[in-house]
Amino acid sequence: MSTANTMRAISQDVLGGPEVLKEVELEVPRPKPSEVLVRVHAAGLNPTDWKHRAHGNFLGKPPFVLGWDVSGVVEAVGLGVTLHQPGDEVFGMLPYPFGVGAHAEYVTAPARALVRKPAGVDHTQAAAVPLAALTAWQALVDTADLRPGQRVLIHAAAGGVGHLAVQIAKERGAYVIGTASSGKHEFLRGLGADELIDYRETDFTEAVRDVDVVLDTIGGDYRSRSLRTLRSGGLLVSLLVSGAAELAEEARGLGVRAAEMLVEADQAGMAAIASLMTAGRLRATVAEVFPLAEAAKAHASGETGRTVGKLVLRVR
Repeated sequence: MSTANTMRAISQDVLGGPEVLKEVELEVPRPKPSEVLVRVHAAGLNPTDWKHRAHGNFLGKPPFVLGWDVSGVVEAVGLGVTLHQPGDEVFGMLPYPFGVGAHAEYVTAPARALVRKPAGVDHTQAAAVPLAALTAWQALVDTADLRPGQRVLIHAAAGGVGHLAVQIAKERGAYVIGTASSGKHEFLRGLGADELIDYRETDFTEAVRDVDVVLDTIGGDYRSRSLRTLRSGGLLVSLLVSGAAELAEEARGLGVRAAEMLVEADQAGMAAIASLMTAGRLRATVAEVFPLAEAAKAHASGETGRTVGKLVLRVR
């Protein structure tokens, strides 16, 4: 039970399966200069959460509190902060990867990692958006400079990043091709996808040609195979960062380009995303909502790989 100076959080002492997650009581952090303290109302989950839980990845050895997506209310501001005031409803992504810690009742964040939450969007919906939408925005807009009329192939189009990428690509005026199992095609057509491929029935390399951009959210042999769907000079943006030199060399041999990308905290990107949300032109589909104490169940659900949209922890 948390007190005025303590908070509930989901932590782990060892790497492993969902069962290593446990609810603990920690001291409420204090905002440093240029930081804000946020009372968390909801926190999103992403595949990077269960990958870090199992393997440590960038964070190394536990203990640590996971979670990068946050929506809540500013409780206090650190020295020099002018952008936000106590009582402001904000959302955003904590700096990836080392700013982690949203799966708790309070978290500190750089003031400029957060933007005002759109008034018409609740905290659960807002918490589902930041990391996945920023990933899609930074891949398609900042990295690929996607333009009207261009053709884009989005893998795992019904997933967390994928279903937001479809909407962002349509906003950019692109022709959107997505890979997804057939049961998810109607959902994706509703988001604006122009062409859909059931990867279980069809080899996408035979069905897709002359795309300008591929967004690879899967990795493995999808990266090499996707290079062959690009037009001359086209770009593959992969969200799986391994073997960049080999991938770039293979791309050059085919007359195309390849880039590996990690998402970054980005106030300008969040502001653009918030504007689209306010206008009703970008929305996360929330598949399931779990109370904070059931974070392990949320991880287990996410690891099935069958989620359409996003999973969220309800903290308040």
